[in-house]
Amino acid sequence: MSNLPVIVGFGGINSAGRASNHYAYRRMVIDKLEQTVADQTLVNLAVLMGLVKIEGSKWLDAQGKVISLDEFLTFNRELILNSTLIRKLENNLFDSSNLLQHSNVVLAPTEGESLSFTIPTRKLPKQIPANWQVSALNDKVSTIEVNGNLEALISDSYSGSVNCAGQLPTGFNPAELYPSRNHPRSLQMTVYGASDALLSMGIDWETVRAHVNPDQIAVYAGSGMSQLDYNGNAGMLQARLLGKRVTSKQLPLGFAEMPADFINAYMLGNIGKTACNLGACATFHYNLNQAIRDIQNGTHRVAVVGNSEAPLVPEIFEGYSAMGALADDAKLKALDKLAEPNHRRACRPFAENVGFTLAESAQFIILFDDTLALELGANIHGSVNDVFVNADGHKKSIASPGIGNYLTVAKAAAATKTVIGEEGLRHKTFVQAHGTGTPQNRVTESAILNDVATHFGIEDWPITAVKSYIGHSIASSGADQLNSSLGVWKYGIIPGILSSEAIAEDVHNKQLDILLQHREIDPESIDAVILNAKGFGGNNATASVLSPKVTHQMLTHKHGEKALSAYQTNNEKVAEASAAYEEQSNSHAISPIYKFNHDVRTGKDLKFEENSIKINGESQNINLQLSNPYSDMCDK
Repeated sequence: MSNLPVIVGFGGINSAGRASNHYAYRRMVIDKLEQTVADQTLVNLAVLMGLVKIEGSKWLDAQGKVISLDEFLTFNRELILNSTLIRKLENNLFDSSNLLQHSNVVLAPTEGESLSFTIPTRKLPKQIPANWQVSALNDKVSTIEVNGNLEALISDSYSGSVNCAGQLPTGFNPAELYPSRNHPRSLQMTVYGASDALLSMGIDWETVRAHVNPDQIAVYAGSGMSQLDYNGNAGMLQARLLGKRVTSKQLPLGFAEMPADFINAYMLGNIGKTACNLGACATFHYNLNQAIRDIQNGTHRVAVVGNSEAPLVPEIFEGYSAMGALADDAKLKALDKLAEPNHRRACRPFAENVGFTLAESAQFIILFDDTLALELGANIHGSVNDVFVNADGHKKSIASPGIGNYLTVAKAAAATKTVIGEEGLRHKTFVQAHGTGTPQNRVTESAILNDVATHFGIEDWPITAVKSYIGHSIASSGADQLNSSLGVWKYGIIPGILSSEAIAEDVHNKQLDILLQHREIDPESIDAVILNAKGFGGNNATASVLSPKVTHQMLTHKHGEKALSAYQTNNEKVAEASAAYEEQSNSHAISPIYKFNHDVRTGKDLKFEENSIKINGESQNINLQLSNPYSDMCDK
């Protein structure tokens, strides 16, 4: 009997706020929420942004002034809303109007004169050019006379053409919440995002470890583009050109799989499986695929899956701009025929659009097998039915789309039908489209979704795209889709593509209902969601995720009513712990889990036994009595 991968925890951070307890989702649909829920969402964001906190029973604003909550929200509601989601680039990361560059110049002496200058002696090049004459002016300064011309790099600046992004909420800085020690921003976000998922789970990690073998825990996480700010790969590549030195941290912390390494080493103490599967914009789906296979096959019982991407650095904007892929200011102004660009509406999936919008995000989910979920009374947010991955085959251009996404969407739809039936697929599903907001995507993805809907007899298939709110976070984009979709089963609102006023004429939508407004539904009327990813280079992946209701029905069918009744009792304390974490996050900034130099083990902590390895601190041994999977091919 196969094991069902159950979603028992989720969390993270993106431009909409904290993912856990559906806060980021709530920001997207805040205009449709009940007033008390909307206000609580704003308070959670305000605490995150450092605008307000609670001490005892008093609310204090950023200046430490006692203020009533109603008064605070009256004066700060618009500030909070405008400081989230896609918006004009802020200067906390870099100043897009004053970006550093160097100009190559040749300095020539005035006719009849020589070219001379002074320079600190310690700054003299190791290899003195042949046409230089060096004279010591004193013990610290030398004079240079150049015979002929001098090639030089002159510091210059330029203004970026792209000035909007899906940035973390204004004022939130994950580096301030723990000893970040010059960590790249993506790793800072990893520590915060993975902590958010773990703390919201309502089950202490040590309890989880006590119930499973160390070899049955897996962590799949990474960054699709690696760590590209100065504390990571960018600094390693730029330092010498900027007259600085490469540090000992920049290369190791720049590896793409470092988010998983941080989770293992500084958060969980995990000695089980770890990996980072990369697939451009489908990276989260790739990692999710590996995790559910492990759980379905019974080799692993717990998996932490997620990604952290921090691509908001000038060079990445420059690279995507050179491809013509981003919505820059000039294109936005021309699109709207306005004197100033509308940065809030930069990403417009399936509408007349001009490019995608870069975003930063760190999103994580925690999966248990169904038996462990019931045993520990875990919160059940849904389950992962399946994930399909297909390449495009032969291509003319590595960036152009191919046929692979037809296969993944069709197989995800077919897999969904096998669980919830033909009528369920037709009437009780919706799609989180990749929906990048590019002219090419709106045509190709809509054609795929429309053809699949036609094949399966689906009419008016609801389609949405969360990138219209939070931008495109590359590796994390699939997790953005998943974590926001979980909110639909809590609040009954499918976020509409509000940035798009009308569907473009070249979009294929005969069988589709592309939602340009929020769609209010009965949460139990949706049995599954299809999450689609069309990655650069032909990295296509599509996931089928089942609702909490369907998940409970499947668990009851497998384990029986008695087991589910016992589960409900076990879940009471877990739900209380989750609620306590939510309450804390609404009053003050939460310190993330970060255990540097904690419980470090060496070979002295291992003991070899006859068929296992005993490790100090682990409740269960590592099994060495393995079966031979090739027994039918070997001599007995």
